[in-house]
Amino acid sequence: MNRYPVWKYAIILIALLVGGLFALPNVFGESPAVQVSVAKSSDKLDAVALSKVEDALKTAGIAPESVALEGTSIKARFGDAETQLKAKDAIQKALNPDANNPGFVVALNLLSRSPAWLTALHASPMYLGLDLRGGVHFMLQVDMQAALSKRAESLAGDIRTTFREKNVRHSGINRNGQTIEIRFRDAQSADAARRIIQDQFTELTPVVSTDGADVKLVASIQPLAARTIQDQALKQNITTLHNRINELGVAEPVIQQQGLDRIVVQLPGIQDVARAKDLIGRTATLEVRMVDEGAEARAAASGTGPVPFGSERYLERNGQPTIVKKQVVITGDRLNNATTTFDQNQRPAVSISLDAVGGRVMRDLTRENVGKLMAILLFERGKGEAISVARIQGEFGNSFQITGNFTAEETNSLALLLRAGSLAAPMEIIEERTIGPSLGAENIKKGFDSVKWGFVAVTAFMCIYYMLFGVISSIALAFNLLLLVAVLSMLQATLTLPGMAAMALVLGMAIDANVLINERVREELRNGASPQAAIHAGYDRAWATIIDSNVTTLIAGLALLAFGSGPVRGFAVVHCLGILTSMFSGVFFSRGVVNLWYGRQKKLKNVSIGTVWRPDSGNQVTTS
Repeated sequence: MNRYPVWKYAIILIALLVGGLFALPNVFGESPAVQVSVAKSSDKLDAVALSKVEDALKTAGIAPESVALEGTSIKARFGDAETQLKAKDAIQKALNPDANNPGFVVALNLLSRSPAWLTALHASPMYLGLDLRGGVHFMLQVDMQAALSKRAESLAGDIRTTFREKNVRHSGINRNGQTIEIRFRDAQSADAARRIIQDQFTELTPVVSTDGADVKLVASIQPLAARTIQDQALKQNITTLHNRINELGVAEPVIQQQGLDRIVVQLPGIQDVARAKDLIGRTATLEVRMVDEGAEARAAASGTGPVPFGSERYLERNGQPTIVKKQVVITGDRLNNATTTFDQNQRPAVSISLDAVGGRVMRDLTRENVGKLMAILLFERGKGEAISVARIQGEFGNSFQITGNFTAEETNSLALLLRAGSLAAPMEIIEERTIGPSLGAENIKKGFDSVKWGFVAVTAFMCIYYMLFGVISSIALAFNLLLLVAVLSMLQATLTLPGMAAMALVLGMAIDANVLINERVREELRNGASPQAAIHAGYDRAWATIIDSNVTTLIAGLALLAFGSGPVRGFAVVHCLGILTSMFSGVFFSRGVVNLWYGRQKKLKNVSIGTVWRPDSGNQVTTS
């Protein structure tokens, strides 16, 4: 009657092994570390950079726990925070001798101490939120007016190109704030321009008026279009921030919109606020310009003369200077996509795809300048570099390649930077908060203490009141906690203080199922059922009640998960997962242990479930 088939015990054993394996990385904790990543696409992390880091630490007399090139960054682990800070300064000086033009990002971080064999099995510890791990919190204000002005500037350029193609004569196109002003000498040209804007630039509202002898057309962005532009700017900034922050390997960064024009950025584990600010502000954008090939420009490039008026000097990747004209032909705003590829000589290259307007401009430029040099400039941290200077061999449009002396890793980095693009609108940090690792450790201690003492109190009550059945219920409760931690680790969910509160709440909810089962078994014993029959009926008849109570609680948890945000979602995730694991451990696992203990006994006379009383007479019926 109370026997489990072998396959059910196999499921319990597998769940126990998998749960223990994936929960184990959380035992090892984290070590202070210094993480090095590239700051510019022209730099790279290789064995040479790794050797520089090791030599810098040896020179400073610092003994790291380990130094390794992992993925796209170098990670050096240390025993304590004081050594970590000294190592960071030593590595910074060795890798970035020019503080004004750093080639590498050197940042403080916290890394897991999990052994390599666990990492190889993809068993990782739970991500800890900002309140537990420490880190930095920023509230960013996006300048929406600047986004509208930038869009108006782009539309002004598009209108200028369209008028030239349609042979519409005008006396000048200027952007005034977020409006575009166009002057005409006659009303017929103004009316033709108005019709073109209405047909091809639907986000603008053109208004024609007279201004002295001229006719003036003022095109302003429609309110609905302005709202769309602002939403797109906010989303682009969030995407750009994600791409920038991913370079440091921050575990579960929180980057989310708050309100209409604000972005919240939380970087758990990052202890260096200055580096975090630098990381958030880092963007890259592309510009296409023509090379100045005049005599004065050649003299300036050779260092024997000044840079001509209307031109600028930039360095190529090999350090050779090149003189380019200030007029920007195409910017990164016209970029649709950037992917890694190979040129006709099977060398690494970056394939660029432009939008329709950018393709038309590039087609006109290359058709009119065949045989001339064109430069592609990459701007990072406000400084430009000529990543490609090539002679135009023929006309091309929406798609082209950036070729040069690239490695495969450099093309991947460059494509990532170009896809991220520049911020659609400038941002200002209006709130900044730093949570130190010591405060995070204190929060972890308090949170685990609450779970630990809650567990001890519940198990003590169960063992005293239900005796052996209480011990089995306590074992099931411990198994439930093991499963919950393992599932959170496998899903790489972020555990926060509200999540730990949910974990403590799960203890009470999980033991509720065993209380229902134990009381049902007692009820069957009071009614005169044999011990084996009472155990069987107790589990079967309590199941419906357990399902009802857990499903209704799960619905409330799913509502919190769907409509909540921030700490509420952190609570809801642990709450919902805890309900599912408690149903497995409280019923399936505990019944397996009971069947293993009592199911082997054919002539069972009594069970250890505490004292069973008749409610009518108060006489004791069965004692354990």
